[in-house]
Parts: sequence; C-alpha cells; structure tokens
Amino acid sequence: VEGIKAVGDSVKEESGKDFMLDEKYGYVHSCPSNLGTGMRASVHIDLPGWTEHGVDKLRARCEELALQPRGTRGESGGQTGCTYDISNKHRLGYSEVQLVQTMIDGVNKLYEDPASWNPWRIGRTNWMHL
Repeated sequence: VEGIKAVGDSVKEESGKDFMLDEKYGYVHSCPSNLGTGMRASVHIDLPGWTEHGVDKLRARCEELALQPRGTRGESGGQTGCTYDISNKHRLGYSEVQLVQTMIDGVNKLYEDPASWNPWRIGRTNWMHL
C-alpha cells in the first residue's frame, strides 16, 4: 500500500494531477477498453491452418466472432509458430459470464472452421472442445 501511495504522490508532484477516479467505473487509466469489468478471458490454441491462411484472415474471422487474436508474446510481442492467444474482444458493457462464454463459443467455432483444418488434424478428435 505504501508503494502505491508513493507512485500516486510522485505522479501528482510531477504532473499536478491525481489519478482519475469515477464513482461508477473506478480508477480510469490509459486504456478505456478496460473500463467496467475489464475482463479479458483468453486461451492459447494451436491453429496451424489459420497460420497458413494468414493472420489478416484470422483477424477478420475473429472480428465476426467478437474475438481478438494475439501472439503468445502479448499484445505487441508478436506471434510464434501456430499458437495464438485468443480472447474476447469486448470488455465493457458485458458481465463476466457473458465475456467468458463469448470466448469459449468463439474459440470452439474458430477451431471447427474449415480454415483450421490441416494435415495434422486429419483423423484426430476435437480435443480442444471447451
């Protein structure tokens, strides 16, 4: 708690301003998409078929499913291999249950899409059904 207060005091000393506090939403910080629950539910999943089709096509499909694809190195860290971090796109205006369910339903649809198919999956069961 003392460390948090020290950071707040330092910010106020340098900028002359306090952290913004809203009665309904709590502390407002640099990313408005994190207002409300700010919950980001995600799963790491191998999608080699989507890797072959290209990240732009994966992003477009995720948009349709209210999902957000990221690389496994974080928001701006890039993607490695065929493993993606897939999360709910929306953060504001939905309950935690809705956000998690959107991620689960979307990931299942994404995995079952024909674009996800590749030789590695032929003859295998759908082990990723959440």
